[in-house]
Amino acid sequence: MQFNSVKYLIYLGIVYLVFNLVSERMRWCVLLFASLLFYAELNAPYLLVVLILVAFITYGFGIWLDQVETEKARKNILWIGIASNLVILIVMKYQTLVVESIIQLITFNSIKYQIQPIKTLVTIGISYYVFQAISYLIDVYLEIEKPERHIGYFVLYLSFFPKLLQGPIERSSELLPQLREKYKFDYNNTRYGMLLFAWGLFKKIVIADRVGIYVDTVYNNITYFSGTPLLYATYLYAIQIYMDFSGYTDMALGSAYLFNIKLTQNFNSPYFATSVADFWRRWHISFSRWILDYIFKPLQMKWRYLNKFGTASALIVTFLISGIWHGASAGFIIWGVLHGIFLASSVYYKPFQKKIHKALGLERTNTLKYWQMFATFNFICFAWIFFRSNTTSDALYLITHVADNSKGLGELLSAQGSTELILTFVFVAAAIIVESIGSISTVAEKIYEKPIWVRWTVYYTLMIIIILFHVETGKSFAYFQF
Repeated sequence: MQFNSVKYLIYLGIVYLVFNLVSERMRWCVLLFASLLFYAELNAPYLLVVLILVAFITYGFGIWLDQVETEKARKNILWIGIASNLVILIVMKYQTLVVESIIQLITFNSIKYQIQPIKTLVTIGISYYVFQAISYLIDVYLEIEKPERHIGYFVLYLSFFPKLLQGPIERSSELLPQLREKYKFDYNNTRYGMLLFAWGLFKKIVIADRVGIYVDTVYNNITYFSGTPLLYATYLYAIQIYMDFSGYTDMALGSAYLFNIKLTQNFNSPYFATSVADFWRRWHISFSRWILDYIFKPLQMKWRYLNKFGTASALIVTFLISGIWHGASAGFIIWGVLHGIFLASSVYYKPFQKKIHKALGLERTNTLKYWQMFATFNFICFAWIFFRSNTTSDALYLITHVADNSKGLGELLSAQGSTELILTFVFVAAAIIVESIGSISTVAEKIYEKPIWVRWTVYYTLMIIIILFHVETGKSFAYFQF
């Protein structure tokens, strides 16, 4: 069930009610059962089997690491544990690529087999809990974290339903203690959780899905358009994917708040970033932190003798892996490499950039800040072209025809009617205003300071807008595919 469905709202309400009615010692059982049932409801029984398999493998290796004292043996155990999880991830996530490679190999060897096209398996959530499992093993190996001895709590750590399908990717040191903490009803957490969920729902079904109609119209018929429509689609996709992904995160965090559990805030106004590095400190924060700690830093340490070249190489490899994680297609890989190259080049030009800014008297000026935001946002949008395009040839078509005379603009703008066009800009503008104020928690605090009639006016207005102006496209969240 998806967060933006009535079914999920009913399910969440039932779980919340039962959670509050049972005794303290049974509450973790309620959350575990609710999480496993939530995953099983996807109508793909193998998903639950894979989740339990990853949980038991990781749990066992974590205990084993704690029992062995010799460094060589511990390192071998760690690598076997990581490899076991990665094999499961690769087989599930890249099944089509693996099978197609085998078919090509068989064809190359001139061996004729009658092979039926495979049906791609649903893999929702696997990447996120496998990354959690790997981080847990590394932290236990480094003795940053003691292994969890209670198998029930450990399975709950991997499967907690608000973050199961699309993150955030939680560290055991941050989530496990909260799962064990004695629950006490907290009005502020409940109130904030409901507001956060509603805001995320607004971002998804009022903004992202509405904007997505225009984006899909262009990207799915790319050669019909040229000029301005291609530019519009490029910027609108940046809005769509942010509202979609951050909307999911807000709903996940809001759901967790009902149980007094605080998940990682995955976004912090990323399009206000002043550099690509700053963007990655604000975008998909739990994933950025994961690749920084478990991929970039080890590579940087390994190649430290190469000085700046080693750091630059580590950045490119890290973001190449990031692209592959999103998918094995050329578009995702190019997207990752573009980010890697830009970050790698900053290792060299950053010192000179600071000197130039100082010489021109631009240090700490608003002019410089806004220019950096503008330049960063446009680079991010450029990279999104490869991420969204159906093929690399489509991406290249867009890039090479965006400056041409406009073709198809009238059809694009009139496709949904003038009212829908106005609503799109109004809702996007409203979201940008909220973003400019700060995080939704900052906005919530400002709302809570107002008289009760003002607060409830805001709540009801948001609910009415969601009910009246939501778009029913039937589209799932963008990051489910990863």
